Amino acid sequence: MQAVVRAAKAVRRNRGRAAALAAVPAAVALLVSGAAGPAPASAAEGEGPDAVAREAYFLPPEDAEPGDGLTYDPALVPAGAGIGVVEVARRGTTHLRLALTGLIPDRTYGAHVHTRPCGSSPDQAGPHYQNEPDPVQPSADPAYANPENEVWLDFTTDLRGNAEATAHQDWRFRAGEARSVVIHEHATMTHPGEAGMAGTRLACLSVPFE
Repeated sequence: MQAVVRAAKAVRRNRGRAAALAAVPAAVALLVSGAAGPAPASAAEGEGPDAVAREAYFLPPEDAEPGDGLTYDPALVPAGAGIGVVEVARRGTTHLRLALTGLIPDRTYGAHVHTRPCGSSPDQAGPHYQNEPDPVQPSADPAYANPENEVWLDFTTDLRGNAEATAHQDWRFRAGEARSVVIHEHATMTHPGEAGMAGTRLACLSVPFE
């Protein structure tokens, strides 16, 4: 694995913060011009969409630098795998796209937006972001832990280990309360008492969502 870590660091040095995923700039353009919709003729100047785009390679916490994605389980999220996240928020809605490369082929993962930035341990990213917070925490009630009230970006990789996922919400994040995307062990469960759960936290990318 150290060879992979060294290679990922070499790419980072040679390319700075260049794209880990070539699809990220295209995804920004697509969401801004398509999913977010054109600005109405009556819109005041400065009322365009708020867009955030982050891309990175995953590295173990002990090898990572600020801005890197963190893998807590390199067997399932290998060092050197890539991640890109795009958010476009406009007129009370939020549109997100997740893209990944270099994961385990033909495998299903869970993925959610969490409330805090990534840290050296998986739990530092906090719980799932909820538009309407569940008064009982940890939340496992389907009335709150569901893809309409949270952001679920579960995905299944193709035979090359690549994947994409999208989510469209009829609300916007509260300022400063959505700060990362966490990749989980398996698809998100939906039944009472386990709703929102997706197994072990495998990896994390800090994202300053708008």
